[in-house]
Amino acid sequence: MIYIHIPFCHRKCTYCAFYSQPIVLTHSSVSKADSWLHKVADHSSPNLGEQPEIQPAPAHSSPKLREVPEIQPAPAHSSPKLGEVPEGRRSVFRYVEALCRELAMRRHSMEGPVRTVYFGGGTPSILTIDLLARIAEALRANYDLSALEECTLEANPEDLTPQYLADLRALGLVDRLSLGIQSLQDSELRLIGRRHTAAQAVEAVHAAAAAGFDNITIDLIYGIPGQTEDSWRDTLRQAATLPVTHLSAYALTVEPGTILEKQIVQGRVPSVNDEAAVEHYRILLEWTTAQGFEQYEVSNFARPGHRSRHNSRYWNRTPYLGAGAAAHSFDGEYRRWNVSDVQQYCSLLETGRVPHEEEQLTLRDAHNEYLMTALRTVEGIDKALVPRPFARALATKIQKYVDSGLLADTPTHYRPTPDGLLHADGIAADLFE
Repeated sequence: MIYIHIPFCHRKCTYCAFYSQPIVLTHSSVSKADSWLHKVADHSSPNLGEQPEIQPAPAHSSPKLREVPEIQPAPAHSSPKLGEVPEGRRSVFRYVEALCRELAMRRHSMEGPVRTVYFGGGTPSILTIDLLARIAEALRANYDLSALEECTLEANPEDLTPQYLADLRALGLVDRLSLGIQSLQDSELRLIGRRHTAAQAVEAVHAAAAAGFDNITIDLIYGIPGQTEDSWRDTLRQAATLPVTHLSAYALTVEPGTILEKQIVQGRVPSVNDEAAVEHYRILLEWTTAQGFEQYEVSNFARPGHRSRHNSRYWNRTPYLGAGAAAHSFDGEYRRWNVSDVQQYCSLLETGRVPHEEEQLTLRDAHNEYLMTALRTVEGIDKALVPRPFARALATKIQKYVDSGLLADTPTHYRPTPDGLLHADGIAADLFE
């Protein structure tokens, strides 16, 4: 599985704590600039399927910044030289070229066919089709996609014009769209800094379905300051009319350093009401059950056969490759994360290096990670996967949650009940070694 990070967005949402850079970029304003990208791809850059062999990496160390020499520097003329292109757009083109170089340089990191690809961000739909095609070319040239089961692109509703959707389908890679709707109430969308309206969100979902996308998921947020039970129910009522196969619903979290945190501290926005968020969650569970969605993780609900294959593999600790600035990777033993700086990321890749940090997980680290992810799923903790040194202690500590009805003790698993899922993170933290 491969995760591709696109760290650009139209503007920063008030609640967002992910690494991203707001830029001004529209699909209709870059057609001339995209012709430069084709020129670079055709004449300036190395053939993405014929990169020089990667040198063995130094012995693992935990953790430190390591700049691994990989391939020859990119030709001087392969960087953008578009005086007529604003800096923001030039930065995106340069980033896509660097991303494609990383994918080529790390092609030996994946063993066997790639099963899933996920474009996350940021806002991947900020990219033009030509830019997405460039990334698709790099993927096909360097990885075996013959057994690809799912390719997801995160998108904002305002980006999904009928033409963009038609071109995206014609690209032949993306078969699943994840739309960041968040709410279907205009006042709530404005409060959290979203650019689209409720009407645009509804229109985008229907346009995606009309373009031939039959695997569409939407994101919703509950617990928004000022959100009422009635407004939440109305959002769900409207969502019920949409042709979607999957839903992710998250409780709003006020992350340190976000615009939302500053607004709350300054008294410009009410604090998040945790009790209201719990009630919104219970309303969500009732609604998803009535609509035929199965809950398979705390925040994820799917119609039969439409669970997110990519995200499900995260939760069972499947190794994956993450490409792009701030992207994370996991090989089963080591976790690795790229530098969270677009300019540094691009500059070093242009000289044949991928700066990253990494750490080796201990048996205790791996056990605690497994508890955290497993308890967020309806399957729960597989007893056979608990390391022997921790099995007896876990059985003892977990009993109070079984007695209180938050977990069910089966012959093979400790499974969270519906109330247990609501408290999954707290339970897991208490069970950590």
